[in-house]
Amino acid sequence: MRCLTTSNPEGGLTLSSNILVVYKKNFEDVHDKALDEVRNTLESLSKEMSIVVDYSAREKVSRTDFIERDLVVVLGGDGTLTSIAHSVDENTPVMGVNSHPREPDNDGSYGFYMGSDPNNFKEDIKRALSEEAIVNILPRLQAEIFTTSGNIIRSDPALNDLLLANTHQYQPSKYRLQRKEDGKNLEINCVQYSSGCLFSTFLGQGAWYRHINNIEGTTFPEQEIDDHYLFVSRDLPRNDRRDDGTYWAWTNQPTTFTSDMHRGYVVADGWDETHFTRGATISVSLNGPTLKLLTFRSTIYDRVAYWIDA
Repeated sequence: MRCLTTSNPEGGLTLSSNILVVYKKNFEDVHDKALDEVRNTLESLSKEMSIVVDYSAREKVSRTDFIERDLVVVLGGDGTLTSIAHSVDENTPVMGVNSHPREPDNDGSYGFYMGSDPNNFKEDIKRALSEEAIVNILPRLQAEIFTTSGNIIRSDPALNDLLLANTHQYQPSKYRLQRKEDGKNLEINCVQYSSGCLFSTFLGQGAWYRHINNIEGTTFPEQEIDDHYLFVSRDLPRNDRRDDGTYWAWTNQPTTFTSDMHRGYVVADGWDETHFTRGATISVSLNGPTLKLLTFRSTIYDRVAYWIDA
């Protein structure tokens, strides 16, 4: 669990910053007002320091837009941030701003990863630019696909979860599952028929994983949450749901998945699909680039302290 509180030894704001603001655009007044607040604040700051700010709607941004940025500000909700994070490298800090907080509007976004909101943005952006924010270093899942022709393809890094499954969800996912001994379970090597495998980071388990696998009341050792991930075989036949790491696991070892399907895919955080065919071998682990996520009043892990066995 890596969280750093940084500070600028010289005090004040940094001399120059190259900022990209990516925003959710769905023509709702609440999001437009939040964007206006962000624009006005950054325009005011530009009179105090040398900053370059570019703006892009989520639907139009490309991976090249993130190159050589000092800060990426994501305005929206968790879905906006997880989709944008796929294009952000491990050296660029990301600041999430919840454009429609659930409080005081129950129809708003929970904003788990969003460390700021329009009401606090003026204060928080100054802390971010003066290097006084809390820097949460978050691990990410990634799949490596070894094709039958000898190529290696990497999926987008996933902040929440990765799905490996048959592209035709009405057909079963058929594969061989392998994983080395991990201190909790012995080495596994078995053939499964399921509706696919779901992998989740520690922080991402609330997004989808806990809705598939009932692990309520389970806590995880604090020293393991940076290098362990969760696994479950979805809709595995009940007689095959053994407590040996083949049905579900909390592990630090890569999981290998050898496809026996005409066509399958890896889906990172419910966004981009990476396809594979029969005979491909897919290795999933926490080998993706980490993400520098800024928060301001607490660490991201404080929000799920009840999952942590400190």
